Amino acid sequence: MKTLEGLCPLLKYLNIKHMKLLYRLGYYLTGFSVGLIFLAFVFNGKKTSCNYGPSARVKNNLLLKQIQLSPQLQDKYPELNDSLLRNYIGQGNVNFSKSKTRLDSCRIYHLDLESKEKAFIQISNCQKKAIIVNLELP
Repeated sequence: MKTLEGLCPLLKYLNIKHMKLLYRLGYYLTGFSVGLIFLAFVFNGKKTSCNYGPSARVKNNLLLKQIQLSPQLQDKYPELNDSLLRNYIGQGNVNFSKSKTRLDSCRIYHLDLESKEKAFIQISNCQKKAIIVNLELP
């Protein structure tokens, strides 16, 4: 009997600590869920994206602009249209070692296309438009 009476205060103590932890966890989860609901309302319908990598930021910047082909490329590839070019840019990987990012006016980016071997796009990123300077499709 003494062992059970000796454990009773310990169980009461543990139960009280356990309940405080549950209350804290409940308050935390309630606040967290209210915050998630608030963020869902704030960002609902906006064009928000999480482009933290440099390659993703460059591609996002290029896709926001008007894309034009140089006159030489229009003659060489008459079948290319805006949606196909945007698809190539979205699927490509920016190769910064072959890009010229130190230029003042229009930086030239080299995009290696994932789906095709030895295929690339060189695109000049100006302030209001992006001009495709060189394009190689196998």
